[in-house]
Amino acid sequence: MAQLRPVERPRATPAYPPPRPVASDPGLAAFRILHVAFTALPLLAGIDKFLGGLGPWRGYLAPDIADLLGVSSQALLRGVGALEIAAGVIVAVEPRVGGWLVAGWLWAIVANLLLLPGYYDIALRDLTLSLGAVALARLAPPGGRGRRR
Repeated sequence: MAQLRPVERPRATPAYPPPRPVASDPGLAAFRILHVAFTALPLLAGIDKFLGGLGPWRGYLAPDIADLLGVSSQALLRGVGALEIAAGVIVAVEPRVGGWLVAGWLWAIVANLLLLPGYYDIALRDLTLSLGAVALARLAPPGGRGRRR
């Protein structure tokens, strides 16, 4: 009697490569670190402009800026806080755009700090932070939502 042989079926291959684990993709790991950081930190700094627990925000504001805009430093800082909160939300949903927004915002902070004598170290720190925001924007996938394969 003839024996039946099992039918060999071709293996199905996915139409796209499976996602690589973060541990094996340093670019993805870097993107995720920057994405979380540049979402959370602007949100935290923005909220603190209303609560005032992290630092002496008024001390970091060049008086000429508030005078030029014709507003009190407190009102200006609350507006800054609102913008920082918005920037954090934009980074969360559209990191490619939000990264550039945060970088530009940090460059404005650097310009403000350069008007104040004795704050050059903080200006240098913020300039360095802005490079991280640029890296986030460059690593982000088109289309946003923080997903990167």
